[in-house]
Amino acid sequence: MKRSCFVALFSLCLAVLVTCAAGQTDGASAVTNRPFNYGETLTYDGKAKVSSLLPATSVADLTFTVAKAPDSNNYVITGNAKSKGTLVKMFSYSFLENYESTIDSAEFKALKSTHHDVQKERVRDGLATFDYGQKRVTYVETDPGDPMRPPRNIASNLEGVTHDIVSGLYSIRLRPLELNKTFEVTISDSGLVYKVPVRVTAREQQKTIFGRIWCWRIEPDVFGPGRIIDREGKMIIWVADDARRIPVRATIDTFVKIDIRLKSASNLKQT
Repeated sequence: MKRSCFVALFSLCLAVLVTCAAGQTDGASAVTNRPFNYGETLTYDGKAKVSSLLPATSVADLTFTVAKAPDSNNYVITGNAKSKGTLVKMFSYSFLENYESTIDSAEFKALKSTHHDVQKERVRDGLATFDYGQKRVTYVETDPGDPMRPPRNIASNLEGVTHDIVSGLYSIRLRPLELNKTFEVTISDSGLVYKVPVRVTAREQQKTIFGRIWCWRIEPDVFGPGRIIDREGKMIIWVADDARRIPVRATIDTFVKIDIRLKSASNLKQT
């Protein structure tokens, strides 16, 4: 993985609750049809089972907020993940992930992404720029603690509408879902571009802050050779089967088991 294993897993949850974003939105991308408002805030609690001898405990908070770009109608969506609890107290390990994604309001594609990554004393800043005219995404990573260190540069080709690690979460909410539906999405992370197969595998009930509700169970194929995470594992995401399509839960099962659940939601669009 490009970052530490544990932080990369939370970054994935940050992406959808992550990467099951729709490459196309089946005509649902019109501004009037979008299921979220400027100001919407979603907060999640992340629990991890890091040992078979210990119960699952809270290890991180994740928050997403939608805002309007100051100079246009484009969206600016921020995503933050911060370690807490057992991870800090028992393992003396902390991390902070801050993402800011600028998204085209017409086609709902990523335009620019910034990433601030803190792992204990290690700090990195990343900037991804999506140039659809030149069909290139460029990524530059710097070390703010060492201005003399040469930046890390990565560039990849773009073949069409592409999402970053945050715009993916909101793009899936634009797509009609149905049982056994499959599709492929394009995600760029740290300058690399991935084609992610996604399956809608079930419609089932989940216990949420809104009560017990029907959800779509979605399984993005993000683990394995050539995938975003080059190791064995499985991710499942549950999205509410209603007009707002809020992701209410995500799980990852690999070297550590992670369970992310929605714990608060504010400024939701009225339905």
